This record gives sequence, C-alpha cells and structure tokens, in this order.
Amino acid sequence: MSKRPTVLFVCVHNAGRSQMAAGFMRAIAGDRVDVLSAGSAPKTEINPIAVQAMAEVGIDIAHQQPKILTTDAVIESDAVITMGCGDTCPFFPGKRYEDWVLHDPAGQDIDFVRKVRDEIKEKVEKLLSELLK
Repeated sequence: MSKRPTVLFVCVHNAGRSQMAAGFMRAIAGDRVDVLSAGSAPKTEINPIAVQAMAEVGIDIAHQQPKILTTDAVIESDAVITMGCGDTCPFFPGKRYEDWVLHDPAGQDIDFVRKVRDEIKEKVEKLLSELLK
C-alpha cells in the first residue's frame, strides 16, 4: 500500500484561508490525506469570522491554532499550497507547489468570508481528486 499524501496549506497569518482549506481537506478526505497548515507570520488565534463561516457548513476549526511555517513541514509534504505568502515558503525540488490566489478574509464581513470559503472548498475538492488519482 502506498503512503498517503501530505498537504501543507500556507498563508501569511495561518488564521483564515489556510485554516479553512485544512478544515475542508480534513473533512472531505478523512484519513486518506495528512493535512498540515502554517503561516509565515502567524497570528495568535484563528479569525472568528472564518470559524463562523466554516461552522455554517458543519466544519469546526475553532480549536485549531496558528502555527509558524517550518522547513520540516515543507519537507514532510507532498503538496504545498500557498495563499498569498509570497516567497517566504522554502522550495524543494520534487514537491508539488500551487499558489491559490484568494482574497484575504482578515477584517472582512461574513458575506465576504463565505465567498472565500466557497472558493476554497472548490479548490480543495479539485486538489483532492488530483492527489487520489
């Protein structure tokens, strides 16, 4: 049996986009994928509007904690998905890298965050279908 893939979701603060993406991947993939998330400059807590938006679709990210991006997390991952963190993510040959262009939900209202959430879900579903081929 082959090793299950590990996906690392990275955004600047690891408080919104990357946490929502990780939440969707965990919920949709179950134990078929290992999921990590991190930020280049993590906040101290998850964006409460992102928590609310995810709770609306039955996914609880309230107990997640923003984490600092480490080289080890990148090395451990098969796919590294960045969301606006620029060049701060270390690059290692042989890894799958994607940069998802998504609006930052920080400081936005719930309607705005819902749109970002729904866009993230579509991207996660597409990524998962590609990883599990």
